Amino acid sequence: MTASDTKADLHYYLQSARDAMLWKLEGLSEYDIRRPLTPTGTNLLGLVKHVAGVELGYLGDTFGRPSGEPLPWLDDGGETNADMWVTADESREYIVELYRRAWAHADATIDALPLETTGRVPWWSEGKDEVTLHHAVVRVIADTQRHAGHADVLRELVDGAVGMNKSNDAMPPVDSAWWENHRSRLERAAQEAAGRHA
Repeated sequence: MTASDTKADLHYYLQSARDAMLWKLEGLSEYDIRRPLTPTGTNLLGLVKHVAGVELGYLGDTFGRPSGEPLPWLDDGGETNADMWVTADESREYIVELYRRAWAHADATIDALPLETTGRVPWWSEGKDEVTLHHAVVRVIADTQRHAGHADVLRELVDGAVGMNKSNDAMPPVDSAWWENHRSRLERAAQEAAGRHA
């Protein structure tokens, strides 16, 4: 496999995760993309804000290619966890376009540099902060795919929508009654197991 083929593979999986992140926002209200759906406040638009910063950091700053994008939520002294939620003043359009600009910047880094290029992650401990571009891309793919999985669950909680992308829901071809029965069966099995192993 050539370096070009490896980059193409990496880009395919990175882009599929990126597309999934944005697809999970489609058709939802401002409230539904922002509302906290877990005890730690996880929300759909906040996940997009987070992964935009991840790309700009790992596939920009790390390789001496700062984007120039202002990310005040990541500044020293910034509010804890500020990259995981979106203020009322930050529009959906702003966050989505920030993410798209992060893609372009990250893709330019991947295109411009050999995968063996070494960079330094500014927020890692000195002496343990060296990383290759290949490793950084894999790390960003893993992080984005992880958050795409979070987005899958959040979207299902909001309106029941599921799937990997617009053309592939990756679900068995069954109706809602089947899912209700399936969920009830799982609930009974969980209760039975809890009774047996209490």
